[in-house]
Amino acid sequence: MSLVQLQRVDFSIGGPLLLERVDLSIEANERVCIVGRNGEGKSTLIKLISGELRADDGEVRVQSGIVIARLAQEVPQDTAGSVFDLVAEGLGDLGRLLARYQHLLAIGDLDALGHAQAKIEARHGWDLNRRVDEVLTKLRLPGDMDFSALSGGMKRRVLLAQALVRKPDILLLDEPTNHLDIEAISWLEGFLKQFAGSIVFITHDRTFLRALATRIVEIDRGAVTDWPSDYDNYLRRREERLHAESQANALFDKKLAQEEVWIRKGIKARRTRNEGRVRALQALRNERSKRRDLAGNVKMVLGHTHASGKKVIDLKHVTHGFGGHVLIDDLSTTVMRGDRIGIIGPNGAGKSTLLKIMLGELIPQRGTVQLGTGTQIAYFDQHRLQLDNSLNAIDNVAGGLEFIELNGQLKHIIGYLQDFLFSPERARAPITRLSGGERNRLLLAKLFAQPSNLLVMDEPTNDLDVETLELLEELLLDYKGTLLLVSHDRAFLDNVVSSTLVLEGHGRIGEYVGGYTDWLRQHPAAQCAAAPSASKPVGKVDTPPVAAKRKLTFKDQRRLEQLPRRIEQLESEIANQAAAMNEPAFFQQDSSAIVQANKSLAALQAELDTAYAHWTELDG
Repeated sequence: MSLVQLQRVDFSIGGPLLLERVDLSIEANERVCIVGRNGEGKSTLIKLISGELRADDGEVRVQSGIVIARLAQEVPQDTAGSVFDLVAEGLGDLGRLLARYQHLLAIGDLDALGHAQAKIEARHGWDLNRRVDEVLTKLRLPGDMDFSALSGGMKRRVLLAQALVRKPDILLLDEPTNHLDIEAISWLEGFLKQFAGSIVFITHDRTFLRALATRIVEIDRGAVTDWPSDYDNYLRRREERLHAESQANALFDKKLAQEEVWIRKGIKARRTRNEGRVRALQALRNERSKRRDLAGNVKMVLGHTHASGKKVIDLKHVTHGFGGHVLIDDLSTTVMRGDRIGIIGPNGAGKSTLLKIMLGELIPQRGTVQLGTGTQIAYFDQHRLQLDNSLNAIDNVAGGLEFIELNGQLKHIIGYLQDFLFSPERARAPITRLSGGERNRLLLAKLFAQPSNLLVMDEPTNDLDVETLELLEELLLDYKGTLLLVSHDRAFLDNVVSSTLVLEGHGRIGEYVGGYTDWLRQHPAAQCAAAPSASKPVGKVDTPPVAAKRKLTFKDQRRLEQLPRRIEQLESEIANQAAAMNEPAFFQQDSSAIVQANKSLAALQAELDTAYAHWTELDG
């Protein structure tokens, strides 16, 4: 018997049905991946299964006693407390009582402790307390640590523990790899393979999908199709289906066109003996009006400029770190024209710092950086701070102009944005109304309109559907300039880059030929880089002597001591706020609130840049 069954379910949020006459069942011990273009209703289907949304029509049946838990796409902003508290919260009121007992135990309030213990015993709660401890042990989580002190990947792990402590029969995961580094994604992949229950998940990470999915469910133009096979078989069979659909539509359209010509001949069509043919034509027209055509693909073209010098970036003996930790230790490397370099490493290991140093935005503590001649840089920022929220999509890309110049040819801005799947109405709307995926496409449109010979992309794959990812891969492979790419998408790295710089911990940066899989093959036992806390102290770096530092005043010395902590705090705030702004609910707020949030994010980024500059000045 199915654990969950959807029967002829309809759901809409205005306009055409988002989901139409859906029949779907979830069986025991299977791993189902929901695929489809952005905006097709994948998250909506997850919420219908969990019971968070109610269908407009049809029925969602859940087998008696089945427990369903959902891991949200982003970490909620108001999440606070110790790890134990948050995991126990998954058990509801009794879990909160267990968390209170732990706090009373820590402070030694014997009277209150006795009352809490009595309540727990009355509700047979000690078994659940052991369950919390078991989950914490299994997921290697420190129960007494404060949630706010954890990395982004560990925070996601706590929320996963909160879902698992309920012992769910069905675990629902919406983009579980978002904002995780490769090491965290690999851990999650292995853990979910051992999960004793059914998993229904959404992901744009093709490597993750291929490793986990035992069944594919596709949402396409409101219809849900079940593909009981792995992802590669699904792709092959889907192409066959789309080809057959295209041929059937072509035959239908040809017949409709012939009948339209016949009806226009006039008087003969109105004779009694032809009334049946007229009614048949009307039926054809009605059928054609109901057809939902396949969504178009993005048509991306990169703006090219003159070639840069043969040597694009030259780093010699570069060392850099902060807060007592070395991020980069004695790095010497040369980026040549036409190189496509991937930068790999865990969150917080220093990937963004390395990029800033390579682009000349940050002066290293030791060593030299030289940019080659004739370099024109186009930069994709993962926080999307290059978008002006007071402008619409047209003005963000064209700056008030009606035409843009792309590789020597003028193109109307509306036509250019239509290539990125923006309708004229959507292009004129304030960008505060755009979803996370639409904002990513808009940033790509803005970026690609700029002539460049050095393309720098920091996590460009977030919120993009698989079709757009594959088109972006093809575009980058054809790019004539030089590419620097930071990404945690293993398939994207494998398909695009020709070499990698890997932050391996203790300040070491290894250089390897090929993509992520090639690096693994060369170092099968390697980890993706130690956490920043494992880095060695700056004072232990064996480097040539440098000029003595100027003597700092007491006030400047205090500022220098405080800056690393402030930099870490700002980076954490920026990451949390950017994650919250990627939530679909964020764009449903009043536009003034969205504008204010974006101004706040820009202010945080400006403060972080200033803090880096002060720290470099004082520590130089």
